[in-house]
Amino acid sequence: MNLDRAFNVREGYRRADDRPPIRMSTEDVPGFGYPKLAPEVFEPMLDEYYEANGWSADTSIPTRGKLEELGISDVADELDALGIEVAQ
Repeated sequence: MNLDRAFNVREGYRRADDRPPIRMSTEDVPGFGYPKLAPEVFEPMLDEYYEANGWSADTSIPTRGKLEELGISDVADELDALGIEVAQ
């Protein structure tokens, strides 16, 4: 999952691109009682998701610590070499 994310980051994908499907953010779920996923609900969920995966909450880039933990520090080095700042 972290390698996939690093690939997407390398290709320009960032936090602003992580959005729920339009229908989830504009319509309630009938019959289940779930309200639409408003930004004030979604953004804290996204923060928690990033934290659980070892990604920067601000940029969505996997942290160097997480990539090193997974044994793929070369991926962090490659991102750094491309000018993509990888947080510690």
